[in-house]
Amino acid sequence: MLEHQKILLTGAAGQIAFPLGRYLAANNEVWGVARFSEPGSRERCEQAGMITRSIDLASGEFGDLPEDFDYVLHFAVFQLGGQDYNHALEVNAEGTALLMAHCRSARACLVMSTCAVYALHPDPRHAFQEDDPLGDSKQPYSPTYAISKIAQEAVARSCARLYQLPTTIARMNVSYSSNGGLPAYHLDAIMRNEEIVLPSGGEAWYTCIHQDDINQQVAPLLAAASVPATLVNWSGDEPVDVRSWCEYLGELAGRTPRFREDDSQSIPSRVTDNRRRLEIIGPCRIGWQDGFAAMARERHPALKRS
Repeated sequence: MLEHQKILLTGAAGQIAFPLGRYLAANNEVWGVARFSEPGSRERCEQAGMITRSIDLASGEFGDLPEDFDYVLHFAVFQLGGQDYNHALEVNAEGTALLMAHCRSARACLVMSTCAVYALHPDPRHAFQEDDPLGDSKQPYSPTYAISKIAQEAVARSCARLYQLPTTIARMNVSYSSNGGLPAYHLDAIMRNEEIVLPSGGEAWYTCIHQDDINQQVAPLLAAASVPATLVNWSGDEPVDVRSWCEYLGELAGRTPRFREDDSQSIPSRVTDNRRRLEIIGPCRIGWQDGFAAMARERHPALKRS
């Protein structure tokens, strides 16, 4: 548990950060920063108990944002389409350096990276370890994502040593909750009778983690922060393939999912080896089926009555 701490949370309006900020604000002073480009997003964070500031991290202009945070949770990310690598590096890499310099007196910093930094592997069930090769994993939704996140990790590692700021770099796999995530978007597609896109061969495996486990695991990840930085995969305990989870969601929704194979639009498999995370945190509390069922009924309340 984190209690009575002053915490900076970047990307506070995002899919993972918003419910995390709401969870932490119950017992801490949480400052949520973001660009808040979506109408109503800043007000939503404030209603959840966060103190907000509208900041573009890549600019280096932090205004009246304090420097005396106990902990920094860096979840902000540029993850959009297009080929603007310069902007992706400004936000994901340079923005991380500017943030860590601003908050260099913190007790610890948690930088959320991604399992997309791992180079593609021919086996869709390969479990990536933290020391596996890195590379451009060709994410169709954001061509600049993997490269700019690799750069972010290098910057975070350097800043941890430069400022003697204990840091954990956690490579997120597939997260999910009623607030979003790949399984949630697949459920939405099933409800609309849209096709689910799979890679050639029809196999795509991930190690999914529920938002409630994410919330619980932030404190031990901060406790594991070190100089040089601690590096760890952040995911659930059970590999599961997209076809199986969509069929399960279809059963919950009373619908039959439809699939098609297209390498140009599908996300490559990402199963992670969790031994290091288990050593730091222990097992997750929520299995994928229970978590998916809760997510489905929260995201589509009509399913509660079916």
